Amino acid sequence: MIAIVDYGSGNIAAIANIYKQLKIPHAVTADARELAAAERYILPGVGAFDATMRHLAACGIVEVLQEQVVGRGKRLMGVCVGMQILAGSSDEGELPGLGWIPGHVKKIARDRASPPLRLPHMGWNSINLRGDSPIFGGVDSARGFYFLHNYYFHAADEADVIATASYGADIPCSVNRANIYGMQFHPEKSHANGTAIFRNFAGI
Repeated sequence: MIAIVDYGSGNIAAIANIYKQLKIPHAVTADARELAAAERYILPGVGAFDATMRHLAACGIVEVLQEQVVGRGKRLMGVCVGMQILAGSSDEGELPGLGWIPGHVKKIARDRASPPLRLPHMGWNSINLRGDSPIFGGVDSARGFYFLHNYYFHAADEADVIATASYGADIPCSVNRANIYGMQFHPEKSHANGTAIFRNFAGI
């Protein structure tokens, strides 16, 4: 069973609807027992880094996820800000992140292009895959995904970056270390490509 972590942030209903259509067992929950019993986790997120960390801490489930994901090696995928809080820190806030994938979240530099880039980076963008990760099986990288963000995950180890997007420069848009994945884009808004991501995550 896949647990879609319900801590008051993210497009939870849209993600649940995709898994319902795929007929893949899932639950939207913040219950510690249900989380502990799950096999995989989706960690969504919309909004600011610090607010997201506060919401997650207020629900009292960081310890459960820490035990299950870091301690037991169960798979987790963070989406949008849910990916960013996998880092240790962010330009956007002062609170520490989860620190499960070493890195720092940086603001996209508007002066990377002339005229200056528009922020947020919003809309469809192709992606560039690094390697052959099973999470991207069946994905049309030229079609890409739907993005909406001002910040990006700067990984401490480039080997953790499995996909980039070009927006003034190549910026990481997906990371993976061991059993933990992150997607900066919104797969739940990305039609067939997004559905492929959720299907693949359920099977790896």
